[in-house]
Amino acid sequence: MSDGLTHLDAAGSARMVDVSGKDVTVRTATATGRVLVSPEVVRLLRDGGMPKGDALAVARIAGIQAAKRTPDLVPLCHPIAIHAVAVDLTVEDAAVEITAMVRTADRTGVEMEALTCVAVAGLALVDMVKAVDPAATITDIRVETKTGGASGDWRRPAGAPG
Repeated sequence: MSDGLTHLDAAGSARMVDVSGKDVTVRTATATGRVLVSPEVVRLLRDGGMPKGDALAVARIAGIQAAKRTPDLVPLCHPIAIHAVAVDLTVEDAAVEITAMVRTADRTGVEMEALTCVAVAGLALVDMVKAVDPAATITDIRVETKTGGASGDWRRPAGAPG
């Protein structure tokens, strides 16, 4: 390990951390993000009239699939068993709020899976609304909470940046 950085070996090369000695514990992570959309998209989402179909359902399924595929997308993530994924999309006045909760019982956390879930749900939503709003923007993707593991529980402090 180089200077205490766990993802670098003694030569400074990237490596996957060996988690085989860690205890298996229940671990969860919640992440959030937003897709800023036009008033027309908000109206169509609320009325169920998006030209491509049920944009929220497509985004939800895309997020779930993404959580399960995170190690394929993020090079140093461990492949772990995903035991639960919940994706909630809430249509607000100027955005769609995305919240994802991912749970496992494994040797490493699921923060990256929760973040990937939100990011891909946002991408799928943009794909579904882009004909109506080509300026739709994904923003504010961040971890809100995590539980389990040796470092214990964590919650984003109120007013924390990012």
